[in-house]
Amino acid sequence: MENIYIFSTEVMWSGSPACKIEVPERLTVSHTALQEEGLAERCVSVPIRQATDAEILLAHSEEYLEAVKKTPHMSLDELRTFTQQYGDVYFHPNIYHCAKLAIGATLQLVDSVMTGKVRNGMALVRPPGHHSQRSAANGFCVFNNVAIAAHYAKKQYDIKRVLIVDWDVHHGQGVQFAFEDDPSVLYFSWHRYEHQGFWPNLRESDYDSVGKEKGSGFNINVPWNKVGMENSDYLSVFFHVLLPIAYEFSPDLVFVCAGFDSAIGDPEGHMCATPDIFAHLTHLLKSLAGGKLCAVLEGGYNLTSLAQSVCQTVQTLLGDPAPQTSELNGPCESALESIQCVRSAHKPYWIRNGLALVPDVSVAMLCAAQHARMSLTNRYTPFMTFDLDQCVCVCVPPQGCSDVAGLMQAVLCLLLPLAYEYDPGLVLLARGPGSGVGKAAWAQITSLLQGLAQGHTLGEEEAVGTTAASLLGDPAPSLGPLGAPLPEDMEAMERLRQRLQTHWGLLQNAGEQMITASKETYSVTQMDNNILEN
Repeated sequence: MENIYIFSTEVMWSGSPACKIEVPERLTVSHTALQEEGLAERCVSVPIRQATDAEILLAHSEEYLEAVKKTPHMSLDELRTFTQQYGDVYFHPNIYHCAKLAIGATLQLVDSVMTGKVRNGMALVRPPGHHSQRSAANGFCVFNNVAIAAHYAKKQYDIKRVLIVDWDVHHGQGVQFAFEDDPSVLYFSWHRYEHQGFWPNLRESDYDSVGKEKGSGFNINVPWNKVGMENSDYLSVFFHVLLPIAYEFSPDLVFVCAGFDSAIGDPEGHMCATPDIFAHLTHLLKSLAGGKLCAVLEGGYNLTSLAQSVCQTVQTLLGDPAPQTSELNGPCESALESIQCVRSAHKPYWIRNGLALVPDVSVAMLCAAQHARMSLTNRYTPFMTFDLDQCVCVCVPPQGCSDVAGLMQAVLCLLLPLAYEYDPGLVLLARGPGSGVGKAAWAQITSLLQGLAQGHTLGEEEAVGTTAASLLGDPAPSLGPLGAPLPEDMEAMERLRQRLQTHWGLLQNAGEQMITASKETYSVTQMDNNILEN
C-alpha cells in the first residue's frame, strides 16, 4: 500500500461575512469524506507547525511580512482599511496564525516526502496560496504556500528541478511571478481566461507568457477561453502539452496546486470535468520524480464536488486504481485552439522532443495494429499490446530502443490518448525479446498504463520483475532529462497521427483551421522530402 501524508489543519477561522465561498466547511467536508471512505485511517498523520519568518521570506518581502504580522492586533476598521490595498482578499484577526500553519503543514509534507517517511501526500490547508505575490495578498491568499515550499525544497534538499502543476480554475499568478526567470522550476497552469475576461484578468495569464530571461520556456499557461471544459479537454492538455515537456524536464519533485474549482458544479469555474478525472491526472503525475508528489489544496467551492475530488486524489496517492473512464472523445474546438497556441509558443524551447506546430511525438514507432504486421519486414518488433478483443501495438526497431526520449513521447502523445479513448477492460503488457526497452522505460510504461481498466493489468514473463514491481506500486525510476529523437522518426509519427486522428479524437492537437493548414504543409514538405515543420 502506498503511503500518503495528509493534514487537517486548525485553520477554522470564521472568515469575513463578505466572503461566502472560502469558508471553513471546505476543510471539514473534505476531512469528513476521507474518514467516511476509510481513507483517513490509511494515511500517515504528522503534526503541523507554524512557519518561521525565514521560511516565509523565501517567497515574500520583509516589509510585507511585517505588515501582515500586525493584523492580529488591528480593529475591524483597521483590518478593512488594510484589506482594501489588496485584491479580493479578506483579513481576519486570526488569518496570520492560520496562514503560518498552512505553510508549516506544506513544509512538513515536503520533509516527509523528501526524507522517505512517506512516498507522497496531500496537505489540506487554508488559506490557499497560489495568488499571493512577493509583497501582496491576493485572491483569498496571504502567503504563497507552494512557492515557499518549492524554494524550501531546493534549499533544504538541494533539489535541482521542481515541477508545479496548477489545475485550479484560476491562474496562479503568484507562483508564475515567483519563478518566471528561474529555469529550475517548471510551472504549468490551466485556468479560465476567456480572452482576459475572467479574474485575475491579466495579460500575463495568456499562452504567450512563457517566462523571462533564463526562465523562458519554463512557464506554461493553458488559457480556457470558454467554460464547460470536460474530462477529454483536461486529458488532451496532459497528453499533448504537459507530459511531453515534464518528461523532458525530468523533475526531482512534483507539487500540485490542487484547486478543485475546476470540477463540475463549482460556482467559480463553471467547468464540467467530473471528480474522477483528478484520479487520472494524479496517476499520470505519479510516474514523475520517482513518485515524489506533494498536493496542496488551493480552491474548490462546491462542497460536494470538492469532497469527492479530494477523495479521488487521495485514493490515487494511496495506490488505489483509478476509476474507469467513460465517454471520452476529442477535446472541444476552443480547447484545441488553446492547445495549439501553447504548443506554438513553446516550440522554440521544447522542439527537441517534437513539441512543434505539426509534429507531436517523436519516434519511428507506428502505434496501430496494422503496423505490427510490418515486423515481417524485420523493420519493427512489437513489444506491447492491450485489451481483450483488440490489440494496439507499439513497435520499436529490432536493433533496440536507444531513443528513450522518442519512445516516451510515443507513449505519452499517441498510445495514451488511444488507450484512454478506447477504454479497455484489461491491459496486457508484453515486452518482446530483443525489443531493447530498458527496465526504467518499461517501468514508466507499466506505471502510466495502470491508470486504464481500473488497474486490471497482466504482464508477461519476460519482464516479470520490472512489471511486478510497478504493479505492486513501486515508483517508476526517473529517466533523467530526455534528449533529442531522430527527425525522420518525428515525420513517421506525425504521418500516423494525422491518419488516425479522424477516428480518435484524443489524438487531435489543433483546431480545424490548423489541421487543414497542417495537412497542406505536410503535403508540401513530403514532396520536398523535408522534415515536418510549420
